Amino acid sequence: MLNIVCMTSYKVLELIGTSDNSWEDAVRNVVRDTGRTVRDMRRVEVVTLDAKIADEKVVTFRAKVKVSFKLEDE
Repeated sequence: MLNIVCMTSYKVLELIGTSDNSWEDAVRNVVRDTGRTVRDMRRVEVVTLDAKIADEKVVTFRAKVKVSFKLEDE
């Protein structure tokens, strides 16, 4: 009987995405932008949400997220 063990490692980056429209767009924006330089992203975890206020109105939505991606085999 052959016993194969598959070991996979992941790296996690903490990032902040922004949007003038919504927190959901802020998350989408950070994933899109990160995808330009990071391959094989697997998960995004929203850590915190906040917003910038100006003149008693929300003007910018921010999402602090953790994005995980699979490390490549050498």
